[in-house]
Amino acid sequence: MVALERPSVSDSLLRVSQLLTHQRGPFDLSIDTGECVSLRGPSGSGKSLLLRAIADLDPHQGEVWLDGVACEQIPAPQWRRQVALLPVESQWWLDEVGAHFPDENCPWLAPLGFSEAALGWQVSRLSSGEKQRLALARALMNRPRVLLLDEPTASLDETSATALETVVAEYRHENNAAALWVSHSATQAARVATRHYQLTPQGVQEGEA
Repeated sequence: MVALERPSVSDSLLRVSQLLTHQRGPFDLSIDTGECVSLRGPSGSGKSLLLRAIADLDPHQGEVWLDGVACEQIPAPQWRRQVALLPVESQWWLDEVGAHFPDENCPWLAPLGFSEAALGWQVSRLSSGEKQRLALARALMNRPRVLLLDEPTASLDETSATALETVVAEYRHENNAAALWVSHSATQAARVATRHYQLTPQGVQEGEA
């Protein structure tokens, strides 16, 4: 059997080079089309800061490319739709859930455990787990190329966590998208990702889950 060569870094869907943010880094990493890569590290090591910098939400130095196009060449709102961050605590700015969705026909509601009636719910009455699952559905409506997932199942029970993992995997496969998944669980990292990064004081190192 002939071994298949992994695409070169220059061909990666998402590429990060010498990224510095909030006095952290430099960070270097790459993610290929359709791939899920885990990111682990001690609390306070800068995982969330790295994701925010990649999403162009925080000031940073260095380079980030999406499919070979530099971040600074893409308008910020468009970049954030294509490189979508799901933070630990999602942000909601309108009273009703449906007001945050560009289209009422959201195919990810049912797989994430919701009926269409959820679009009429008041955000103030949502649990943290409901907010997290609905925030993922909201992000997917923009058809992002890359998902930046910051401990997306931290507030979920086992059933909801499994549903979210399944939705992310199916979305990646069906849309040739990629994901960078922050998790404190080695078991989850091994389950959802095919490659694994560890955040260290020296930067990002590839290794085991």
